[in-house]
Amino acid sequence: MLVPPFLILAFLFFIGSMVGWGLEVVFRRFFSSANPSRRWINPGFLIGPYLPLYGLSLCILYMLAGFEGSITILDPVLEKVVLFVFMAICVTALEYVTGVLSESVFNVKLWDYSKQWGNINGIICPKFTLFWMILSAIYYFLVHPRILEALEWLSENLAFSFFIGFFFGVFTLDVIYSAKLLPAIRRFASESGLVVRFEELKEQIRVYKEEAREKNRFIFSMRSSRPLSEHLARYADRFHNMHDKTA
Repeated sequence: MLVPPFLILAFLFFIGSMVGWGLEVVFRRFFSSANPSRRWINPGFLIGPYLPLYGLSLCILYMLAGFEGSITILDPVLEKVVLFVFMAICVTALEYVTGVLSESVFNVKLWDYSKQWGNINGIICPKFTLFWMILSAIYYFLVHPRILEALEWLSENLAFSFFIGFFFGVFTLDVIYSAKLLPAIRRFASESGLVVRFEELKEQIRVYKEEAREKNRFIFSMRSSRPLSEHLARYADRFHNMHDKTA
C-alpha cells in the first residue's frame, strides 16, 4: 500500500522536528559559545520538544535526495558533492526566509549569527551552511536509507498515522499558545525601536527567576511570576546600558 504524499511529509516533519530539537539541545549544552554556563536550554520559540525548521529541512532533504538521478555528472563523487552543496543551499535559504520573516513581521530575532564571519544580517553565515552540508551528507548516507525503510513500514502500519495526527494536534495548540507572546513583543519592539533577540530575552527571564528563587522550568522557559511587559522593559534597560558603555 502506497503512503499518500501528504502523510509522508507529515511523517518527515514529525521526525525531523523532534530529532532536530534534540540536536539543538545537545549543541547548546556542550558546544554553543552563547551558553557559557553550560545549562540545558530549551531551544526555539515553542514550548514542546520540536523545532519546525528542522522538520521542514528534513522534508527538503528527502525530496532532493530523490532528484539525485537528475544531476548529469559522470563522476559519482563530484555528483554527490554537488548534491550536498545544493541541499545545504536550499536549507540555508529556508533558514534565511524564516529569519527574515520573524524579524520583519514580529521584530524577533530567533537566532543571531552577527558575530560569525561572512554573515548576512546575522541570519545565515558560511559556517552554518557548511554544517548543513555536512548534515546533508550524513542524512544521505546514514539517514535516508532508514527513512525509506520507515516509510515502507508506515505503508504497512497506517494506524501509526494516528500518532502523527496527535503530534500535529499538540503542535497546533503549542503554536497558538506561544503565538500569544508575539503581539506584546511586537508592540514593545515597535515602541522601543529594538529587535528582540529571543535567546537573550529567555536568558534574562531565567536569571530573574534564579534571583527571585522561582522554579526554572526547562519547558516553560518564558513563564514567570512577572508579566512579560516587565521583562521586556528590563530587556530595553539592559540594552541601553550596554549601548551607553560601548558608546
